[in-house]
Amino acid sequence: MPTTNDSDSSLRFPILIGDIGGTNARFSIVPDAQSEASEPVIVQTANFATIDDAIRSAVLDRSSIRPNSAVLAVAGPVDSDEIQLTNCPWIVKPRQMIANLGLSDIVVLNDFEAQALAVVALGEEHMEKIGGGAPEPAAGRVVLGPGTGLGVAGLVYALDHWIPVPGEGGHMDIGPRTPRDFEVFPHIEKLEGRISGEQILCGRGLVNVYRAVAMVDGKPAPFTTPAEVTAAALAGTDPVAEEALETFVTCLGRTAGDLALVFMSRGGVFLTGGIAQKIIPALKAGNFRAAFEDKAPHSELMRTMPVYVITHPLAALSGLAAYARNPSLFGVQTAGRRWR
Repeated sequence: MPTTNDSDSSLRFPILIGDIGGTNARFSIVPDAQSEASEPVIVQTANFATIDDAIRSAVLDRSSIRPNSAVLAVAGPVDSDEIQLTNCPWIVKPRQMIANLGLSDIVVLNDFEAQALAVVALGEEHMEKIGGGAPEPAAGRVVLGPGTGLGVAGLVYALDHWIPVPGEGGHMDIGPRTPRDFEVFPHIEKLEGRISGEQILCGRGLVNVYRAVAMVDGKPAPFTTPAEVTAAALAGTDPVAEEALETFVTCLGRTAGDLALVFMSRGGVFLTGGIAQKIIPALKAGNFRAAFEDKAPHSELMRTMPVYVITHPLAALSGLAAYARNPSLFGVQTAGRRWR
């Protein structure tokens, strides 16, 4: 099992950092506490049988720097010596990685903990604001990321530390509210009989909604990828795609608002990932903010909460790099998630 000794938070440099998503894995090396991370290497997870193969081929074989430690962020709960990823066939086995890759110390975090760390590490020049007032500096924050799945994490400030709160919030239920919702939702693909966040608020979820809208209206649904649906919706060339994106944005606003209430996110709600970056025009069109604020009896409170889209292309790696350089700034619990 992983070590339970969490007293020494520092890691030996150089440190390999990795953001392991469902589709892509991104790696970099932090040489020391003063240096910027190396140029990121991005690989498709489907091209490698294991994470060990990916690190060896894409990082170690191409660099003269040999990392001593690793901080990895993975899409899925970290709860055993063999970490199964939610939307990827890789299994992360830290003990095996220590034996095979010459590492002596590995910390594995949830991928949205890394996104939460990035919220602290990045400046506002890497963010696009979607309404609301000014953020309160030390108030709660929440991060949502529709991508291969739907990632969610909270961020709270306590005892002079920013403490990420990971979870599997992307699997909360989403239900219909409007008359049109009640027409469309029965046709959205379900997971064991229910519609969770990930059945709507991710790439395949957008396609699910698009097909459901087409089915209700008896119209063709020629698009098969989220990129096609998004492009047609933003261009205004396909009414079914437009409604699908509108529904997606509305459901994202409702879910973001729910989570903002849970974490009392006066410090801001942060949307991250490629999908959020691509649909900024739709997010600014009004439906998102209206759904976000529609939380009676707390609508007035919701109107004050700012929402941002993180526009930095590699936000999670920035968060991991900040943590790797100085772990003591963050209240990250590594007990049960550190191997050495």
